[in-house]
Amino acid sequence: MIRLLVVEDETLFRVGLQKLLSLHEEFEIIGEAADGEEAVRAAQELRPDAVIMDVHLPRCSGIVALEKLRELGLQTPVILLSTFDEEDSFLKGMRAGASAFLRKDVSFNDLVATIHAALRGERVFRPSITAKAAQRASAMKPAFDVLDLPDPLTKREVEVLRLMAAGMSNKEIATALSAGEATVKSHVSSVLSKMGVRDRTRAVLRGLELGYV
Repeated sequence: MIRLLVVEDETLFRVGLQKLLSLHEEFEIIGEAADGEEAVRAAQELRPDAVIMDVHLPRCSGIVALEKLRELGLQTPVILLSTFDEEDSFLKGMRAGASAFLRKDVSFNDLVATIHAALRGERVFRPSITAKAAQRASAMKPAFDVLDLPDPLTKREVEVLRLMAAGMSNKEIATALSAGEATVKSHVSSVLSKMGVRDRTRAVLRGLELGYV
């Protein structure tokens, strides 16, 4: 059984989502929460296999709750839900380490597929949201002249970029890749240079546009 924690402040939606998920033979709802702080406590106590959490919550948002979980060392996959296509929330959620960012009108089959993907360590983002992010990246004027990546990113640079998208620091990336921090810093500089940007956020947006992330 896949043990799920559902976090949603709107009672009808929370109860309805729990009942719907409970109909699936693989899922077991082991807990619920109605605000961000309650979600952090429940995740610590129950240790679910995955958390399905609204972005907009009382007391602290779903993104802040996710950040707190990561600070506590909990790497539980978190699927963020939003009523609208929110580019800023999407980017913040991605940097905080969300496994997925979906609109609440997602189909049940797509939600099930997303839960399975998250448990495999994959990241899923609704196309309309990533398209907006890519559009924003396209509209950004490069910090300096750059061609369309005449030197494509190396395999290791792509790995570094994807970990940057997960919100990891150079030190955390170095640990994840079993590499030196100076080496990672060099890779990050190379990625920024090739993409013609001066900060990590714009590098991630450019990576989305090019399909690296």
